[in-house]
Amino acid sequence: MLDPAVIGLIVFLIIILLTLLAYAIKILPEFQRIVVFRLGRLLGIKGPGLVLIIPIIDQIIRIDLRTRVLDVPKQRVVTRDNVTVDVDAVVYFRVVDPEKAVVQVQRYEAATALLAQTTLRDVLGQVELDHLLSKREELNKRLQEIIDEGTNPWGVKVSAVTIRDVVIPEEMLRAIAKQAEAERERRSRIIMAEGEYQASKKMTEAAKLYEKAPMALRLRELQTLAEIAREKNLIVVPGGEMGVGAIAGLTKAFSRKTKN
Repeated sequence: MLDPAVIGLIVFLIIILLTLLAYAIKILPEFQRIVVFRLGRLLGIKGPGLVLIIPIIDQIIRIDLRTRVLDVPKQRVVTRDNVTVDVDAVVYFRVVDPEKAVVQVQRYEAATALLAQTTLRDVLGQVELDHLLSKREELNKRLQEIIDEGTNPWGVKVSAVTIRDVVIPEEMLRAIAKQAEAERERRSRIIMAEGEYQASKKMTEAAKLYEKAPMALRLRELQTLAEIAREKNLIVVPGGEMGVGAIAGLTKAFSRKTKN
């Protein structure tokens, strides 16, 4: 029969062996990688699936390859036309090179967040407020390109940047409303002026036609008199050379309209 001390030692060794084995075996999902350092030196990237490492000798750092969402807190920005606004944004990024994300930068997430904040202030500070409000898609693309270029040495890919909210001072909102009202009034006046121009153009053309055909002008006058007589229930006697004929014409036209 074995000595109890020997049994205890065997049990202890088995526990140590199982612990080391559990530490040596890693199962990584598809979206995860580990960066392995052996005695302080970079060994490489492993995963996904079953990975074996040497306990105590190897050190590992887990890296998630999925796209992450970074909320950029509100930044106070002074636009090119000296308007102070508060702007926040959302950055979508992911690690594409785990080795660079570990070796080239300390805390790549924090570094990406700080870069996004400074880039947001710099880029929006170069544009006017009207551009900021009306060209968001263009600015989003520009921010994405600049931030992505900055994070590329870290093995981080920025896929999209979205300006989420622009807070404008109250007095500036009132000024924008007045400007919009003035713009609507200007357009209304332009439309009215165009209408008057077209009307005067038609009247000029009609005057030229009547000048060439005086009889047509006289008939137009008689037509107008007939309309006045019908609306006011009056009898109008036109003067001039066409008096009698005009009266007959008016009577005929009036009786015809009465029958209809």
